[in-house]
Amino acid sequence: MCIGMPMQVVGVEPGHALCKGRGERRRVNTALVGAVAPGDWLLVFLGDARERIDAARAAEVNTALDLVLGAMQGARADTDAGFELPSRMSTEQLRQLAG
Repeated sequence: MCIGMPMQVVGVEPGHALCKGRGERRRVNTALVGAVAPGDWLLVFLGDARERIDAARAAEVNTALDLVLGAMQGARADTDAGFELPSRMSTEQLRQLAG
């Protein structure tokens, strides 16, 4: 399984972006998202930017990743995620989320 990681662009090269996120710095292929600029947020999968996201979405994904990491380390799952988790959504809300 591949998990996307939000990363913020700090530098740009032809076809690539230098990004930072979750304590890492990476050179990311931007062929699928087009031109980027410093400050942009990207959802990165295995070194490739797959989607442009905004800062709010980056924060949501980071929170979800923190919850997963905590669960893997044995932490209790009673922390408020700060946004509506799919497990708490109605069927209609899930349909809207899925498009």
